[in-house]
Parts: sequence; C-alpha cells; structure tokens
Amino acid sequence: GEGYKYAEGPAVNADGEVFFSDVPNSRIYRIGLNGKVSLFADNTQRANGLMFSANGKLYACQSGAERIVCFDKQGKSETVVEDVTSNDIVMLPQGGYFTDPLNNQVWHFTLDGEKKVVAKDIEFPNGLHTSIDHAFLLVNDSRGRFNFSFQVQPDASLVNRQLYGHLHRGDADKDCWADGMTIDSEGRTYVATRVGLQVLDQLGRVHLIINKPQTAKLSNVVFGGPDLDTIYATSTDKVYRRKLKARGVVPWKGAVKPPRPGL
Repeated sequence: GEGYKYAEGPAVNADGEVFFSDVPNSRIYRIGLNGKVSLFADNTQRANGLMFSANGKLYACQSGAERIVCFDKQGKSETVVEDVTSNDIVMLPQGGYFTDPLNNQVWHFTLDGEKKVVAKDIEFPNGLHTSIDHAFLLVNDSRGRFNFSFQVQPDASLVNRQLYGHLHRGDADKDCWADGMTIDSEGRTYVATRVGLQVLDQLGRVHLIINKPQTAKLSNVVFGGPDLDTIYATSTDKVYRRKLKARGVVPWKGAVKPPRPGL
C-alpha cells in the first residue's frame, strides 16, 4: 500500500492478516491474506502502536485521546486505560506494556484497565517487545545507541535493567532512531531504524541489516501471513513486505522456549 501520511504500528491477527495505522489521518487499515488493503477503522484519534491480544481484539495507543483502546472485529472501539500518553504496545496473555516517550517511561496494564509505571528515565522509549520466553522486556531508546533489556517479574514489574544490542547508525547520524521491533522463533530481534532493518541474535549482536526499500526510515515491523514468514514494514507513506526464511511469533499466544543461543 502507499499514499499514507505516516504508516505505523503493524500488528498481526490469529489468521495472519496485518493491520497498520495511518497516524495523522486517524485510520487503521487491514491487509487481507490476498494482499489487498482495506479500511478497518476511521476517526481513530491518531491511533499509533497496535497489537492483538488473546481475546481477539486489536489494542491501540490512541495518542490523540490519551488512552489505550481495543477494537472488536467490526472496528468498534472501547476504552481500556485512560489519562496516559503512549506510542507503542505489546500484549501478553494477561495484559500488556506500552511506551510513553513524552514522560520517558514504560507502563504495564491489565485487561481490566489497571495501570502502573514499570520503568523510568529512558530518553525516548519507543518500540518494545518481549523475548519469546517472556522472561525479558526489550525497549528501544530512539535517541540512543542501544535497546534496554529488563527482567519481567511475576507481578509484571521490571528489574535488572541493562543495555542490550549495540545498534548501527549512519556516519552523519546522531542516533540510530530505533523504532518498532518484532521477534522470530529463533529469538532474533528485528529493529526498524534509520539505516534499515537491523537483525540481532539472542545475545544482542547485529548479524545483518536489511536495506531500506526507500530513502525514508522504517517505522515498524511485524511478521504476517498464515505461516508468519513474511515481514511487513511501514515506512512513512508506504507499507512493504518481504518473504523471509524465518518465522515470527505472537506474544499473546504464550511463552515459547528459545533455542540455545550460538556463540
């Protein structure tokens, strides 16, 4: 698809269909399994980050209304969390996390709307995702050179923050502008950045960078399709896809034991 003002927040449902937001136009689109793009929801209050949950609903960071909402299959929304600013979101079976770059922090929330701040003092927290075993939460700092890694506790709090993943940037860039991210079944992390899609192994090392398809930076990525073997990337006015020899995982389906990392 193309002709959007700013495409963001790709998310995949249980069938492998990919949904993405056009933030300035306050719209959410659906990419069918036949590859055709159709309007899913309008007047979304600048919905940005998206992700499906185990209940089949599409959760969204509704930045224009300062709340987290969820959409049913007909595109009707209901409020889940109020009085928060948000950017990107990840959903687990019992709740989710979202970034709040305006206040330099990360929140956790439950499906019934309870919320709490779980991380602070990140200059610009943007994309986030869990490791495939749900033991860690990974958070991008768009204005830095690293992701952050936190250990997830049983009560959803975060401990043992550390730098994770030294990301690359262009020679003239002050930052790598890490944005959205996703993971695959081997535990690799895919991070959308200024220079392209950076692919990190379990230990946080960049193994390769998939070139950007156009000059504009990538904003976010997700695995889609019936077999979760196609990567979808949003890039300003366009959405791209590319078949890979890798398969994604969806965190709301539950934890997956990762393979032993190679050295």
